Amino acid sequence: MNLLALDTSSNACSVALQIDEKIRVAHVVKPREHTALLLPMIEKCMSEARVSFTDLDGIVLGNGPGSFIGMRIAASVAQGIAFAAGLHIVPISSLAAIAAETFSSHDGDRVLVAQDAHRNEVYLAIFGRDDDGMPVADGEVCLHKVTAELPGFDDSGKGIRLAAGAGWQRYPEMMESDAGLGAGQVDILYPNARHLLGLGLKGWAAGDAITPDEVVPEYVRMTVAAIPESAHK
Repeated sequence: MNLLALDTSSNACSVALQIDEKIRVAHVVKPREHTALLLPMIEKCMSEARVSFTDLDGIVLGNGPGSFIGMRIAASVAQGIAFAAGLHIVPISSLAAIAAETFSSHDGDRVLVAQDAHRNEVYLAIFGRDDDGMPVADGEVCLHKVTAELPGFDDSGKGIRLAAGAGWQRYPEMMESDAGLGAGQVDILYPNARHLLGLGLKGWAAGDAITPDEVVPEYVRMTVAAIPESAHK
């Protein structure tokens, strides 16, 4: 399957292109430069693969949560390409991409992913590992105060084994909370589009592909993402 994956929800600007079994990745960590970087990175991957957007089967979008402006950059580009080429989009949690990379390189059956949400808060999600080594969400993404107690166990009694994402680096005091983090923190900070590809294939098979006009970034903190009432007057 031919897929283009994009994520600009964090400090990383990330692109991955899968054409049949060949994967090309462009991934750089340059905060606040995504607008200038994203299209040239896409064009480079497409040019190297000698394909056009009409050769694609679909687009995988890292859909947040994360930077509000960053999420909109990737969403807008994905929508533009999809509209022009008649493609569908598979939205995938950017936190799930971090979990997928964590499981691909570390032992452990559960990971707690945290990304900086500012205001002494993080976007927090727990993922288990399925039989294929892919992340499966345990509950919804939440907005978590760094001073609050971390969730440590689900109803099955399985403890969280790993911690990934830049939220742990931004707020190291969270690691002091008793969350059953037996194997500790891993050095995977930001979503890498390469790890969106497998999740996108899984989502495609599950029927999660949507039309470009249906894309809604996973803001989580809706009070910030919403348009102020004064703007409607």
